[in-house]
Amino acid sequence: MTAKNLKPADYLKKILNARVYDVATESDLEIAKNLSKRLHNTVLLKREDQQPVHSFKLRGAYNKMAHLTPAQLKKGVICASAGNHAQGVSLGASKLGCRAVIVMPTTTPQVKVDAVKALGGEVVLVGDSYSDAYKHAVMLEKKMGMTFVHPFDDPEVIAGQGTIAMEILRQHQGPLDAVFVAIGGGGLIAGVANYIKAVRPEIKVIGVQMNDSDAMIQSVNAKKRVTLDDVGLFSDGTAVKLVGEETFRVARGLVDEYMTVDTDSVCAAIKDVFVDTRSIVEPAGALAVAAIKQYVAKHKTKGETYAAILCGANMNFDRLRFVAERAEVGEEREALFAVTIPEQPGSLRRFCELIGKLPSFGGSKTPRNVTEFNYRMSDQAKAHVFVGLTTGVKGESGKMAAHFTKSGFEAIDLTHDELAKEHIRHMVGGHSSLAHEERILRFEFPERPGALMKFLLAMRPGWNISLFHYRNQGADYGRILMGLQVPKTDNKAFTAFLDGLGYPYVEETQNPAYRLFLQR
Repeated sequence: MTAKNLKPADYLKKILNARVYDVATESDLEIAKNLSKRLHNTVLLKREDQQPVHSFKLRGAYNKMAHLTPAQLKKGVICASAGNHAQGVSLGASKLGCRAVIVMPTTTPQVKVDAVKALGGEVVLVGDSYSDAYKHAVMLEKKMGMTFVHPFDDPEVIAGQGTIAMEILRQHQGPLDAVFVAIGGGGLIAGVANYIKAVRPEIKVIGVQMNDSDAMIQSVNAKKRVTLDDVGLFSDGTAVKLVGEETFRVARGLVDEYMTVDTDSVCAAIKDVFVDTRSIVEPAGALAVAAIKQYVAKHKTKGETYAAILCGANMNFDRLRFVAERAEVGEEREALFAVTIPEQPGSLRRFCELIGKLPSFGGSKTPRNVTEFNYRMSDQAKAHVFVGLTTGVKGESGKMAAHFTKSGFEAIDLTHDELAKEHIRHMVGGHSSLAHEERILRFEFPERPGALMKFLLAMRPGWNISLFHYRNQGADYGRILMGLQVPKTDNKAFTAFLDGLGYPYVEETQNPAYRLFLQR
């Protein structure tokens, strides 16, 4: 029977007979007490971060390898992975006594590379994404005669991941309204959906992707697999440009709904999980929790029960600085504003007094604190202030901005402005009378030794750099804000140059934060 002919009942049989417990444990399903109380719904956390490799991936990897013949095992196995599948294959190979070659993207967090090596895997680093690593692994598979263990697009791998759903329904036999599942290549959601729809079809299966890595959602909408040009690097565990053929077939037929979440909401979800469990999950591991919060806010539900699969916890410690910084904005516990004040004696004092008397627009009794305050004289008539304030409830920032403006201080809400959050708040300097014909762009590139220098060397010397901001975020990707002086006659050539550079970029020349704080 080919994969295309497998039905939920066939997968049910495979899942019930899957060999995963030689290496995996039955992870806990526990109530997130604080989050449940806050959302007025019961949130259950499936703790796959408790697995020996801190990820669910060893289930599918081992199940696939356990079904190989002795002759295949003797030749060894090979895989491509952003990290968690690699650890699963390495552990499985160690258990079965066979060789394992692991091809990983160069953007993989060091904690995952070290973990694979510690488990006996032979690591080969190639490319910037999973897709790049996959192509190289396929080439090596043919050259070395090894068996390829796919991270998601294989019935045995899918069946192994499906044991998570089997455990959830055994551990919680009461009402369950929906299970939220992160999607990268689709192996996890394919396994979960097959089991749930075969046993408890009334339970919703909701797939979650990052808004900058939504290959499955685009594929389902297009009714065919879509390859993304670029994927966001924050949630490296779900950074997949092309979903699997079998996982797409299963997800398209069985998944009830899809959602996207952004970086800030994922950072806030990582904090939520920590508050309830004292464990730190990786970004991919927090996608499901971020989606539950978004789902409740959208549908105004109360008294329902949701399960979130915490699919991984292989987090680089250095990345926590970025997560902590963005969690407050993601939870909308911090609001950012650009405020224009008259350049006259006492105006700054009056604005500070206004902040001190700022009312709560959501009924919160939480005291309001200043988190950021940047002021620089601009001209003789007015000055611009960049200010951050704590908020008590979601949705306050717009009302706060309106209150400032009504009180005589024109304000722009920058709470959801990526340029303001990533760069402006960390920059020094200001307006420049020399920056004629300036265009402002944000770039994202894989963060690894030499990456910044490579980026700078790729800059053509034809246009003058008028502004440059780079800050190491402690993450696995770098972000640069750059100003270039480009004559209008060069616009066509400049666009061609940007497209040929190979780095994702966003033009911010019309961004209000730039125009207020940096533009000449």
